[in-house]
Amino acid sequence: MFTNSKPILLLVVALLSTLLQKAANTPSSVGPEYTVDGQLKLPEHYREWVYLSSDFHTNSKPAEMENGGHDSFLNVFVDPEAYKAFLQTGTWPDKTMLVVEGRGAQSVSMNTQTADVQESLKGLAVHVKDKARFPGRWAFFGFHGDKTAKMVPVTAGCYSCHAAHGAVDTTFVQYYPTLLGIAKSKDTLSAAYRREAESAAPITK
Repeated sequence: MFTNSKPILLLVVALLSTLLQKAANTPSSVGPEYTVDGQLKLPEHYREWVYLSSDFHTNSKPAEMENGGHDSFLNVFVDPEAYKAFLQTGTWPDKTMLVVEGRGAQSVSMNTQTADVQESLKGLAVHVKDKARFPGRWAFFGFHGDKTAKMVPVTAGCYSCHAAHGAVDTTFVQYYPTLLGIAKSKDTLSAAYRREAESAAPITK
């Protein structure tokens, strides 16, 4: 039937090689993984996920500075599948993971200017949406150099703050410039955020 199958075989091998290479270069997102005692496993390759935003925090309170406080950056990443779903729906699907990493800040001189740059990692927090596992649907986990972390108690202030001020599904989408417009177009902004935005005084220069 086939007089010479070698060209076809070579074509198939080349195609498979290309597909495998693409798969290897695509950040994986398998959802949250837990230990038998309910601790969340650190998603080690989160820096290959979608970058959402960075916040710069200036620590100017004397009491905190005396206790070793310092300026810091907070960088936010989200798993790729959740990001794709948000673009389509304007909200987060179940199993979403948002990683917030804290890094120290350092002022450096750059010719005639100064700049604040990021330093070493200080800590990690993961915000997980898992409706089957958590009564409030979302939970926080704080990592401090370990590969697993226990759930932050629901009495912690982060829960009530996110619930009261989060623009979409208790998350601070108002600070993610690539997503806020999506949420507005999909009409998924929370009622609490809408009230805050309407009552906020305009910024004048």
